[in-house]
Amino acid sequence: MLHRSGQYSQYRQHHPHNHGRTLKRQPQPQHGAASPVAAADSENGYTLVHAGKRVRFGPVAFWTVVGTVTLLGLWSAATATYFAFRDDVLTRLIARQTEMQNAYEDRISELRAKVDRTTSRQLLDQEQFDKKLDQIMRRQTALEARATALGAMPDVTGSIRPSAPTRGASPADAPTATPKPSPISDTVIFVAPPDREARLESRTPVVSGAAPSQFAKNGGLDNVLVRLEQSLDQVETRQMAALNSYEDGMESRVRRMRGIIGDLGLDMAHLEAATPRAPMGGPFIPVKLPPNAGSFERQLYRINITRAQMDRLTRTLALVPYRKPVVGEVEFTSGFGVRVDPFVGRPAMHTGLDFRAQTGDPVRATANGKVVNSSWAGGYGRMVEIDHGNGLSTRYGHLSEINVKVGEYVKIGQVIGAVGSTGRSTGPHLHYETRIDGEAVDPQKFLRAGVRLAAG
Repeated sequence: MLHRSGQYSQYRQHHPHNHGRTLKRQPQPQHGAASPVAAADSENGYTLVHAGKRVRFGPVAFWTVVGTVTLLGLWSAATATYFAFRDDVLTRLIARQTEMQNAYEDRISELRAKVDRTTSRQLLDQEQFDKKLDQIMRRQTALEARATALGAMPDVTGSIRPSAPTRGASPADAPTATPKPSPISDTVIFVAPPDREARLESRTPVVSGAAPSQFAKNGGLDNVLVRLEQSLDQVETRQMAALNSYEDGMESRVRRMRGIIGDLGLDMAHLEAATPRAPMGGPFIPVKLPPNAGSFERQLYRINITRAQMDRLTRTLALVPYRKPVVGEVEFTSGFGVRVDPFVGRPAMHTGLDFRAQTGDPVRATANGKVVNSSWAGGYGRMVEIDHGNGLSTRYGHLSEINVKVGEYVKIGQVIGAVGSTGRSTGPHLHYETRIDGEAVDPQKFLRAGVRLAAG
């Protein structure tokens, strides 16, 4: 039996069979006598009593034993619990592991699907980009072909008006002598149009110009495509503007040519029949417009038809004397019609125009034709007459010298003689006549028609 040593150790131990009995107090030892029991009981500790035997433990040893026994009990209980619930624990652990593995696989599948979607989107974007780039390349090729067609178009210009001085040229660059305009002629001069350089801008490779890599990094490939399309739009706009201007100018010139022929009262059919044909030939290939032609091709087709008509009218008008026979500023000393004769002082009919000029100034043919007279002709003095066909003819009188012979074919602007004062003349000048079917008509009618034609 375990007893705690302490202040109650001086009393007799209580026994269960001593109920009702009077406990006798142990006799106190006398003062000065030593008691081994009292000395032993005076120390703190735990006493284990069994069958009249006592085993005393110190506090540390006691609690060590108690703790060890408690740990062994807990360990036994835990072991028993583990063996009792092992299957449930393993099942839960396996289920948890399976759940984690399924979640991991689901996450992998989700990421793989996201990668597949991203890859598909990139492939789709790449395909769209390739399509757009291919469209831009085809459009650029078409614009280059248009630029080639525009560059091949000549500007039909004449030498009726002198060319203006170059902008920005200094006065010192001008010739010292008074410049004279070029010979009057409607010869077709094929020169590059002023906006030729603007038309040919589309020939510069737009796609292969600046490397878009850095720009694509900054703004994206879509911005590159947008900039390319905008550039091609600008080129196309300039081309259409140039084509519209070219068509408008050509149609205006054709209208003026037809108007001149109508104003002069000439028969177009007779003029065309009298126009000599230049040597030409080749197989006949009809002009056909493709069924899928765009607006640019249709407009170009119209321009080609109009240009063919203008070329025919130009060859026809080459036989109409609507140009000046002398260069420089026009100054008439006598007009067509009734005037006072300078020699007899009486009214007389003047059948031409007198142009003021200096002796020796060149006299030029005002239209293509054949020389039918090249000699002295009474009051005309030295005179040249040219037959232009269809009843039209011109006469050049009072020449100081003659440079052509009868039967010779002359062209517009060709020098046929020099200004003089031969025949019935009071001073150096050129007497110029225009005749239709042998009758003299006012040359100013033809000259005014030429001015209207040159004004456009």
